[in-house]
Amino acid sequence: MSDRPRRPPTAGHAGEEPDRDWPSGGDGDRATEETERGQVYTLEAITTAILVLSAVLFALQATAVTPLTASTANQQIEERQQTIADDLLDTAAANDELTPALLYWNTDTGTFDGAETVGYVNVPATLPPLDFFTTLDEEFYDQRIAFNVYVEYRDGGETKVEQLVYQGTPSDNAVSASRIVVLRDDMELTAGPDAGQPLSAVSGDFYAPDASSGTDIYNVAEVRIVVWRM
Repeated sequence: MSDRPRRPPTAGHAGEEPDRDWPSGGDGDRATEETERGQVYTLEAITTAILVLSAVLFALQATAVTPLTASTANQQIEERQQTIADDLLDTAAANDELTPALLYWNTDTGTFDGAETVGYVNVPATLPPLDFFTTLDEEFYDQRIAFNVYVEYRDGGETKVEQLVYQGTPSDNAVSASRIVVLRDDMELTAGPDAGQPLSAVSGDFYAPDASSGTDIYNVAEVRIVVWRM
């Protein structure tokens, strides 16, 4: 009898391999789930970062734009007031409404008739019944826009100013417009005890002197309007 060791018996039929314990798919599924979960967390973190960054940028942008927006709005208002003032003077000059206002002078009081020394103050109650003043009232006062009116003229080589309407000190955002009016010797006063008298006859009592003797031009005045929001 041989002493060689016997081989252990094999399971199953001849030629078949013995059963093996193959690893199940559980570990692979868990790995996939963990990967997907990690991706979700990453996306959430990115989304949160984007939202935070957007909020910061919006806040910075709002802070930077707000003053600019207010400045732009003020500029638009000033441009509109400038246009109204220019158009008003253009129309008044074309309709010859400026000259009667400049000649509305009282030689006794040394002021525009019914006005104080600084001009018409209680606007519109004290404004004269002239077309120029009516237009000023409608275009400015009724729209809550304050206005001053100045008359500049020549006197001995200097420029002097007579105030026609005074509503206070203009704001920093005030705008102005002006037009030239030529006063002639034969133009007559439109108010006061000397109403109807030509400038050549009342030069000593009129606010502007005869700056061009020897010609029919009495003086050259500039009507200037300064307007601002009340």
